Amino acid sequence: MKQRIADLAWESLQQSLDEQGYAVLPPLLTETECQRMIETYEQPSHFRSTIDMARYRFGIGEYKYYQSPLPDLVQELREGFYPELAKAANRWLTQLGREAIYPAALPEFLDHCHQAGQSRPTPLILKYGAGGYNCLHQDLYGDVFFPFQVVFVLNQKERDYTGGEFLLVEQRPRAQSRGHAVSLEQGAGLIFPTQHRPVAGSRGFYRTTLRHGVSTITSGTRHSLGIIFHDAK
Repeated sequence: MKQRIADLAWESLQQSLDEQGYAVLPPLLTETECQRMIETYEQPSHFRSTIDMARYRFGIGEYKYYQSPLPDLVQELREGFYPELAKAANRWLTQLGREAIYPAALPEFLDHCHQAGQSRPTPLILKYGAGGYNCLHQDLYGDVFFPFQVVFVLNQKERDYTGGEFLLVEQRPRAQSRGHAVSLEQGAGLIFPTQHRPVAGSRGFYRTTLRHGVSTITSGTRHSLGIIFHDAK
């Protein structure tokens, strides 16, 4: 997995992050790897908590947070994506006139989370059936958070489910919000901002706020794997 991540077209991905605020990844996980992750969903020993989305009015569906030690594939994705995304995170900070603060490797960043009282792992797997959806939200979990996260779709659209586009909505200052609806193939992923991003304006860079969600699944079952880099309180 480390080599697969390294072989991605990072120059193009970094450009997409700067220009669009998100970047679509080609299918990175094999069908076998996707199925293996789906199978973990029914194995309680992998998880620290389960959330019924309807109970909290988050949407309709369910998600589970993995507990330590994370499954090997999840750990490899978390460690593999972090260094390149830390470069983008620090670049975005400097564009906004702030100091670059994100270390080059994930363990150092997680140490910072733990010092702030955030020690619970946050990678998760989500499951939606027909009629399921996820309301627009942000995944922060504490004062310390990483500016990017990555999501992978584990089922094949049109074969295993219909509907269920990934939604990303950007709230622009003094303007109406802009929305993106992204469809992903099985094993493909999306890098997107956790909270905000810098946008170039006539007087330099300004900050826009983003929220993400999932549109209604109209048939079938959709699983997705969320790689969040900061730990939770």
